[in-house]
Amino acid sequence: MSTDTSSTDGILFVTGTGTEVGKTMATAAVAALALDAGRTVAVLKPGQTGVTPDEPGDVDEVLRLAGPAVHPVELARYPEPLAPDTAARRSGLPTIGPKQVAETVADLAEQYDLVIVEGAGGLLVRYDEDGHTLADMAVATAELGLRPRVLLVAAAGLGTLSVTALSAEALRARSLELAGVVVGSWPADPDLASRCNLADLPASAEAPLLGALPEGVAEGGSTPFRRRARQALAPALGGDWDAAAFTAEHRPDN
Repeated sequence: MSTDTSSTDGILFVTGTGTEVGKTMATAAVAALALDAGRTVAVLKPGQTGVTPDEPGDVDEVLRLAGPAVHPVELARYPEPLAPDTAARRSGLPTIGPKQVAETVADLAEQYDLVIVEGAGGLLVRYDEDGHTLADMAVATAELGLRPRVLLVAAAGLGTLSVTALSAEALRARSLELAGVVVGSWPADPDLASRCNLADLPASAEAPLLGALPEGVAEGGSTPFRRRARQALAPALGGDWDAAAFTAEHRPDN
């Protein structure tokens, strides 16, 4: 495996402030830049919902954008677009628990420089009948002696600050490290709330702002995506993006 650790540490859990906030785009962007840095990458989706067995899921989208060098793993798939626990119960399929995920992460971490675990929905969405969440999966991973970090993908506009703060508080309560926040879809014409949130998100999360992926970042396929990812993610995630400069550029008084 590569010894380059200039972007993220070896295990990164990606969660969001809700559904459709850009978690898969963020996962693909981090994976693409890690590959560009010469690192080996595995992407794990514990529970994919809302797709049938023959349809492409989130990991397939990561492969399309980051490239086929990513090693894909999907532990469960449920056809209805619901929380994994609900989707599993309605489909009669087995649920996924923290132990299975943690053991899979540990196995992948022995083989790959970077293991990215993309959750479903937000941090505390239920995965099984006992109410276990992505946060519990990260805790179980830490209990194996590994060091998982969490990347929170946030919406840009009004309403994102409270959910960001709640997610960060839940992580601290579990002694999980929040690496930072990425805006999953930065609008081409940001409104006042979105502009203000650039300065407010780090305060709400008590963690750095590590990027702002532009809306439509996936348009055009892999080559432009990798370029946009580099321009939209901070050096801590392998890119060239400058949080201070971006925030100043979009100040509400500009």
